[in-house]
Amino acid sequence: MICFPNAKINLGLHITRKREDGYHDIETVFYPIPLCDALEITEASETTFRQTGIAIDAPAEKNLVMCALAKLKEHHPLPPLHIELRKVIPFGAGLGGGSSDAAHMLKLVNDFCHLQLSDEELERIASSIGADCAFFIRNAPVFATGIGNVFAPLKLSLAGWHLVLVKPDVSVPTGEAYAQVSPHAPAVSLPEIIARPVETWKEAMTNDFEASVLAKYPLIGQIKEKLYAQGAVYASMSGSGSAVYGLFREAPALQDAFEGSFVWQAQLP
Repeated sequence: MICFPNAKINLGLHITRKREDGYHDIETVFYPIPLCDALEITEASETTFRQTGIAIDAPAEKNLVMCALAKLKEHHPLPPLHIELRKVIPFGAGLGGGSSDAAHMLKLVNDFCHLQLSDEELERIASSIGADCAFFIRNAPVFATGIGNVFAPLKLSLAGWHLVLVKPDVSVPTGEAYAQVSPHAPAVSLPEIIARPVETWKEAMTNDFEASVLAKYPLIGQIKEKLYAQGAVYASMSGSGSAVYGLFREAPALQDAFEGSFVWQAQLP
């Protein structure tokens, strides 16, 4: 059985408060995009894991796919499985690729092994793996608060828009990004901004990580400027970076504008 874990982008991101537990409360909009990994499970004589595609320098047991499997095994007897993961979504990019892999693993094993777990139960397990992991269970646009783990559904569609995603050969450590921001309450809530035409987002919607991240990693800021120069209606860093995306009315002719970076573009469904 195979599935295709997809990435997400953040539409706006406000860091509103530093909590007593050391985490930060945020406000953001998670929006799924069709940039996908591939995940397959089959019956086997023993549980094995193989990853291809983008290399990740970590042992198999640390992969979030295997963490998801271990979480299910805590409460459900599972047969031995062979797991194949092909990585396409860049990591260290703010795209949620690892979280998506984990959430889709939960759903895949739930179907393959007939566990009959509800979406609510899968979300509970996913939230114990990572803050944004539970988003990928239902995989629909949400307004996320808390530490990125409290979701309110949004009526939002970017269908027909062309998305260009650029990830330079730079990774931004999440802890470093949070250390450079000053929490504050936003002047206008993201759901209010999102309800306006996309053409107004450039002036109204911000990612609080950008000020410090773009100052330290100027290449990321240059990519954002190039996306606007190419005709993007809205461009932003996703999450804490380093991926930057642009929304276009028409598919742009990028040529070699982002040479040396991972570049992906598609018309959103």
